[in-house]
Amino acid sequence: MNRKNEVAIALSTAAVNILLDRGTKAAAETFLKGRDAIRFLSDSIVLVYTENTGAFLSLGASWPSWVKLAVLFYFPLLVCALAFLYCCAIEKDKARIALLVTVVSGGAGNLIDRIARNFSVVDFMNFGIGSLRTGVLNVADLSITFGAIGLLIYESRLGRQKSAPGTSNSARLE
Repeated sequence: MNRKNEVAIALSTAAVNILLDRGTKAAAETFLKGRDAIRFLSDSIVLVYTENTGAFLSLGASWPSWVKLAVLFYFPLLVCALAFLYCCAIEKDKARIALLVTVVSGGAGNLIDRIARNFSVVDFMNFGIGSLRTGVLNVADLSITFGAIGLLIYESRLGRQKSAPGTSNSARLE
């Protein structure tokens, strides 16, 4: 079975996501570290440099180091590796491959930070209106979030197509 197209989609999706993440984190360190926050659109977008030793919203920052290593490094590493291999070796749906690898490469971007930065991750974006705000996050977090949302929408759409009368699997986007 020839899997060149699927592997190419997986590799190019991962490369784009990881390069964007690494580039924006490097820019954040260069232009934001040690400086006051930069605010746009009446504080709807705030750029501020932080280093997060936990996960989302600093969850786990105070955990013992062995727990952090297991939960925030080894488990995500295993999940990312298995999901990427699945996309390259088994999955046939090209849109699903791109969406899954978007999620995986977001996780990989944060794992790269944990390796390179003594277990911390660079975060630098905050979005919101008034007191309704996100945590401070990065492009890897956006890859995970938007990839997962895209995957849910895609799977939901496929589910509706499969359950519609007279619809076959050939209606899937491949």
